[in-house]
Amino acid sequence: MKTLKEVQIGQTVRIVKLHGEGAVKRRIMDMGITKGVEVYVRKVAPLGDPIEITVRGYELSLRKVDAEMIEVE
Repeated sequence: MKTLKEVQIGQTVRIVKLHGEGAVKRRIMDMGITKGVEVYVRKVAPLGDPIEITVRGYELSLRKVDAEMIEVE
């Protein structure tokens, strides 16, 4: 299982599954991160947190904790 946290800068991946429950999972889905969507990793902050991605045509910053809940291929 590969998570969004492990993806290198400049790679494009597809969302396979969202882990987590309740409000956290709902918040991630509300940001447009759903199964089957392609995500491009733009930048990672110097200490690794947050991760800047492009999803559905807009830029989004995610915390490492949230990125670990997103399974990709």
